[in-house]
Amino acid sequence: MIRLFLTGDQMRSFARGIIFDLDDTLYLERDFVFSGFAAVGAWWQQRTGQTDFAVRCARLFAAGVRGQVFDLALAETEGEVDPSLIEQLVTIYRHHQPSISLAPDAARFLFDRPNDDFIGIITDGPVSTQRSKIKALGLEHKADLVLFTDAWGMSYRKPHPRAFEAVETASHLTAAQLTYVADNAIKDFVTPRTRGWQTVQILRDDRIHRCDAPTPMHQAQSRIVTFDELELALDRCP
Repeated sequence: MIRLFLTGDQMRSFARGIIFDLDDTLYLERDFVFSGFAAVGAWWQQRTGQTDFAVRCARLFAAGVRGQVFDLALAETEGEVDPSLIEQLVTIYRHHQPSISLAPDAARFLFDRPNDDFIGIITDGPVSTQRSKIKALGLEHKADLVLFTDAWGMSYRKPHPRAFEAVETASHLTAAQLTYVADNAIKDFVTPRTRGWQTVQILRDDRIHRCDAPTPMHQAQSRIVTFDELELALDRCP
């Protein structure tokens, strides 16, 4: 059975719903990446005595490497890549206790919300990893609904509509009362727009993904660079 991780007092009635993506929306994803490299580096140092593995990973990441950071760092260090060792490093990375914090503007926005705002989070990625981020960011008791799409299976990641349907059901709000705030124009906005939600794209300077919308419907209706602009963007929503 899929558990939706409902929190808060579900008997409240809400005037509007503001639903957030997690990575590079509420915090900087690169902070999790570097936190994971530090955890892997500490394990590697304990295993081998070498102290620069995390630095190697960070350098490769800064150079634009994605998906093969550990492979290349191991090749530099060991001269070969052991698939079982890579798997172990990935496990450490995904399951470490992250050292991350909310973006200051996100903290300002979230931690003083009116009681009639329905606050939700929809996030893709391994459930245990995303749950550890939610806990590290102090969001467990700040959201009325947190949806980990991978709990249903990877095929339900955005832009699949299931999470957006779940928000509508849980909040008892109409599409016109709902706004999705996220960063990735490839997957985040097309489904809520199709369903009649408003959409806002947050474009943080240090975000990881910098991608163009493949079609006009993939674009958000509003763009901001800080949550200090979000209330104005919400007010502009019809």
